[in-house]
Amino acid sequence: MRIGELATATGTTARALRHYEQAGLISSERASNGYRVYDERAVVRVRNIRHLLAAGLTLDDVRVFLPCLDGDVAAAPPSEKGLRVARERLAVLDDRIAAQTQARDRLTAALRAKTGDRPDPLLP
Repeated sequence: MRIGELATATGTTARALRHYEQAGLISSERASNGYRVYDERAVVRVRNIRHLLAAGLTLDDVRVFLPCLDGDVAAAPPSEKGLRVARERLAVLDDRIAAQTQARDRLTAALRAKTGDRPDPLLP
């Protein structure tokens, strides 16, 4: 299948597929006209990549899962390496959330100091 067909089948874009290919996560052959041609199995692989990215992993993190990207990643038993990568990514996300929460709290305090009231009824 060509890149547009793979993009449609997986709910992604041709640009993302080229990015995944550049990152070494998927591969294609070249047709005589130079178009990328993907094997039907690429659909499962791309869906798994998107599943892992949606879970908060990065493309670098996804490389750890290369051996199982052609199967059911969500149902497969986790490997120690996969669990380590997921825990490390979770720690990074937790740190980012904490930093953003602190920034929000500082901005809220500054607005309260200047206006004397709550800047937004949804904020603490």
